[in-house]
Formats: sequence, structure tokens, C-alpha cells
Amino acid sequence: MSKVLFKQWAPFAILMLVAVAALFIKPLTNFDDGKYSAPDIAFVLIASALVFLMTPGLAFFYGGMVHRKNVLSTMIKSVVAAGIISVLWVIVGFSLAFGDSIGGLIGNPKTFFFFQGVNSGPAWGTIPLSLFAIFQCMFAIITPGLVVGAVAERIRFTSYILFIVLFAILVYSPLAHWTWHSEGILFKMGVLDFAGGTVVHISAGMAALAGALVLKRRRSHLEHKEVPPANIPYVLIGTGLLWFGWFGFNAGSALGANALAVSAFVTTNVAAGSAGLSWMFFDAARGKKPSVLGFCIGAVVGLVAITPGAGFVSIPSSIFIGVFAAIVSNLVVSWKQKTALDDTLDVFPCHGVGGIVGMLLTGVFATKTVNGAGVDGLLYGNPEFFFIQLKGMLLVVVFSFVVSFAIFKVINLILPIRVSADEEEEGLDASQHNEKYTQGTLIVSGQEVPNN
Repeated sequence: MSKVLFKQWAPFAILMLVAVAALFIKPLTNFDDGKYSAPDIAFVLIASALVFLMTPGLAFFYGGMVHRKNVLSTMIKSVVAAGIISVLWVIVGFSLAFGDSIGGLIGNPKTFFFFQGVNSGPAWGTIPLSLFAIFQCMFAIITPGLVVGAVAERIRFTSYILFIVLFAILVYSPLAHWTWHSEGILFKMGVLDFAGGTVVHISAGMAALAGALVLKRRRSHLEHKEVPPANIPYVLIGTGLLWFGWFGFNAGSALGANALAVSAFVTTNVAAGSAGLSWMFFDAARGKKPSVLGFCIGAVVGLVAITPGAGFVSIPSSIFIGVFAAIVSNLVVSWKQKTALDDTLDVFPCHGVGGIVGMLLTGVFATKTVNGAGVDGLLYGNPEFFFIQLKGMLLVVVFSFVVSFAIFKVINLILPIRVSADEEEEGLDASQHNEKYTQGTLIVSGQEVPNN
């Protein structure tokens, strides 16, 4: 009985301890009202809000594709990251990612502990450090939410909450430090990642692969049962919100209202459109009918693939990146369907592989004509940069997979990571949350009645 009570009260108790501890943290100095660029501040504030919108967009995108008995449980696992990461980022996440570097591997957790010194810190370019910090927080929020799609319909909610915490500390923050801190190991290698191809998408894709391997196959997957999507219009809505929010994701990473932001905005849009068409037309060429799901998934793959190079490649190059990435991811999805790997919503083929393709093609198509702070890629006579991108990508792939696999294994020792067979059969909406997705039905005395 005491063990059950501990499990019930532990999350709440931890949150209360954090809240009380926050009362004893005093700001070091007052807010810095130094000279900044007002247009840049306005732009990055809007971009931050757009990136946040991607999280509920992702919830709709994933929620529409799972079985109707798992819609709510899938959606909340993405959205709850907004709560967990928003608090964790203030306590220690931002410090680990952007604090004083410890050997180029991780930031000092004391640097901005509980956001001390962030409000009064030195400007990040033309914007306050606090604005840069909250912009980066939005990236940290959506990344563990991406992993949900691979482990949907079988992972226990409390176990996933623990995964979000450990992933943010042990995978996301180190990679952000490696890639975007001036002392980070990837940054010093010369790896370019404009908006998160490594930090967000490859890390999430490899964690998704690790999670699918640890949790093993769903019963429906073992029995080769087709799981009908709960609500394809949800997928379409989610795609629209993701596409819209991605303008903040990529264009906002210019960190100013400038020509580079415009270029990143356009490459983002073009890559998404060309990838959606590529996926749909490639399916049609292989004898399938054009589908809503096909276009939506393809568009998201294009958005993933353009992310690392959005501010480094030309607009025409973004067409090729979108088309090529969609074909590669489509083929990996087809291969995966012939294996025993149960990545529920194809997170590894779409985000992991899409991010890998995007990183490598950045090594091919990057040009200083677009961004003078970047470098020329393979196509422009610099094969060395392509191999830098390749080495950086391989390092991130191995690190993300190994650490994420270990996280899932450790969690399984602490908490049962997978729901029981009966809970899986009942559906996670009911077994984990005592709620039901009632689209198209009425609930009368606890029984579903067709809503005709």
C-alpha cells in the first residue's frame, strides 16, 4: 500500500518541492533594459509563439493516426511536455544547453540555475538573453513530444513523463550545447545546423528507434491487424499547424527580422510543398492512390529535412531537398513495414532519416551566397564540409540512440514502462486516463452508442 501511495504522490511532491525552492531563488540583478532591436524582439517573440503552436499541432497530427481508443493518450503525451520542459528549462535545462561550457560537452548547471542572471545577461545579438532562452525552450518542448509517435498505444503515461525529464537532461541539452554553443564540440568541428536537424530531429528519431526496440511490438502488430486512423482530418489540421509553426522554427532561427529570416521562411515552405507532392506522386507511381495521409506525412518530412539547412541553402536547392528526402523516407517506411520493428507512426523513418538526409544535403548545398556566416558545400567545391557534416551526423546518431536506449531500459527498472495486455486491449485513453475519445459517438451509461 505504501509503495502505491509513493507512486501516486511522488510527482506532485517533486513539483511542490520545486515550487517551494523557487521562493528562495533571488534574481542577481534587475532586468537589463539595454539597447536592443525592437523589430528583432517582436519577430523572435512571434517566432517563439509559432514554435509553441507546433506542439498542439503535433498532438493533432499523431492523435489522428492512432486507433480511436488511444487518441487522447497519444495527444497528451506530446502536450504534457510543454508543462514539464517549461519548468525544467528554467531550473537547469537552459544552463546545461547554453551555460559555461564544460569541455565542450555540457553547460555548467550553475550558470543560469533557476534562470538566475538570464534577465540581466548579455544580449544575444540584438535580442535579450531571456528572449533567446524562451525561444530555445520551445525547441526543447517539442523534441520529446516527437518520440511519442514511435511508442504510442503501449507506453505507460507515468513512465513517459520520466522519459521526458531524462531525455531533456541527458540527450537534448548536451546536443544543443554541442551544436549551438560556441565551445560545443560540433560547433568547433564546423558542423552547421541552422534550426535543429541534429538537436531536434535526429535525436528524436533515434530515441524513437530505441523506444520501439525496448517496448517491443503491439499486440495488433504481432497479429498483423490493420489499425484504422481515428481521424484523418485531425492529421490534416495537425499538418497545417506544424507547417505554420515551422516558419517560426526555421525563420525564427535567424534571430532577427532580416533577409536571412526571409530566405529561411521561403526554403521551409518550398521544401514542405515539394516533399508533400513527392510522397504522394511516388506512391501513385507505385500503384497506390493519392492520399491525404501521404501528402501530410511527406510535407512533414520536407520540413524536417530543410531544418538544418534552411538558412544555408538556396531556394531552388530546397526543392531537391524536399523531393529527395520524401522519397528516401518513403522507401524506409516501406522497408520498415516488412520487418518486426513496431515504430507506430514511423517517427524514425520520417524524423530520424529525414533529419539525416537534411544534414547531409546541407553539406552538399550550403552556400555562402545565402549566408556569409556559413560555408560552401560539396556542390560549390568544398567536399571537406560534406564530410564534416557526415562525421557530426554519425556522432549524433550514435549518442542519441545509445543514451536513449539506456534511458528506456533504466526507466523499465524503476517503473513498468509498458501497459499490461489487458490495458492495451482496453485502450490507453481509458486505462491510463479514464477518458474516452467520443468523436462520432454518444456515451450513455458508460456505453458507446452510434451518433447517427
